[in-house]
Amino acid sequence: MRMTDLVRVLIVTLLALTTTTLEADDSPAEKEAKHLANVRQVTEGLPRAGEGYFSPDGRSIVYQAYPVGYPFYQIYKQKLDSKVPVRISTGRGRTTCSYFSVDGKKILFASGHTDPHIDRTELAARELAAKGGRRRYQWDFDQHMDIYVVDVNGTKMRRLTDAPGYDAEGSYSPDGKQIVFTSTRDGDPDIFIMDADGSNVRQITNVDGYDGGPFFSPDNKWIIYRSDRKKEHMLQLFAVSVDGKTDVQLTDNLNQVNWCPYFHPSGKYLIWSGADYSRGPRGAHFNLFTMELKIGDGTVKGGDVQQITFDSAADVLPVFSPDGKKLMWTSTRSEDETSQLWIADWLREK
Repeated sequence: MRMTDLVRVLIVTLLALTTTTLEADDSPAEKEAKHLANVRQVTEGLPRAGEGYFSPDGRSIVYQAYPVGYPFYQIYKQKLDSKVPVRISTGRGRTTCSYFSVDGKKILFASGHTDPHIDRTELAARELAAKGGRRRYQWDFDQHMDIYVVDVNGTKMRRLTDAPGYDAEGSYSPDGKQIVFTSTRDGDPDIFIMDADGSNVRQITNVDGYDGGPFFSPDNKWIIYRSDRKKEHMLQLFAVSVDGKTDVQLTDNLNQVNWCPYFHPSGKYLIWSGADYSRGPRGAHFNLFTMELKIGDGTVKGGDVQQITFDSAADVLPVFSPDGKKLMWTSTRSEDETSQLWIADWLREK
């Protein structure tokens, strides 16, 4: 090899090593900038806010938040650029999992405001908070929680479920004709589908353990959800066909909690939040990830995985805007480290 060729090889090798080193040393913000731009906080003025979803036109959002002085989440909507929340739930009882109808005229959510002992329930929550702050996060499967639909102003409330047990975590199908939700009516949390008016309820999963957080695929053929059927509390991602006949596991790392999956409108990949629990809860840290999907004739398979957020804050519950150009999620990256909604421009073209 000639000396000039040797020098050229050494220079190329040095440049490659330098590039690799720089990539390894990228700050969290620099790593996120490869996927996200114009990162900004969406909600403020409420003690905690999260689990937000877009209206069909992408101009408004609906989400759950703690009102000042009240111990349970309530449902709020707001214009995306206004930061002025408007409560649409009753103001009492636990609420969760709001979602716009396909025409944008109604909002779906779950509420426990019919609890016959609601005064006692609220008092117990206030006393717990007064004893020393917030307990470690734990979701309450409120047995009085049912699914309701209201118009976008919070009026004309109509109850869609009335079976004994917990009914919540609902979302509409892309055509607006069906609602997928989680229910304990058969003894443990499973996935069910009903028509948009609450009729024709049918069970989709029936396995011991928690199955929840379901969403339809853009083509209306699959439902993604989370389950701890393999190991209690260690949630993994699954996809089930809408007829319940084909159930596919997408993640399989029982040392990592994987939850809150959501489809990109293209249907080509999903996004979710994951944390490594191999060193226990104290070492676990939630970030956002995407997974490519290979959807064939009657089957779906997970593909390449990319990490999207790298902040030291907890990043969870990600959702895409209807046009797929924005990502919104719940994060503790605010200055006071409370959970709030954040949004960013999504830089992936497809």
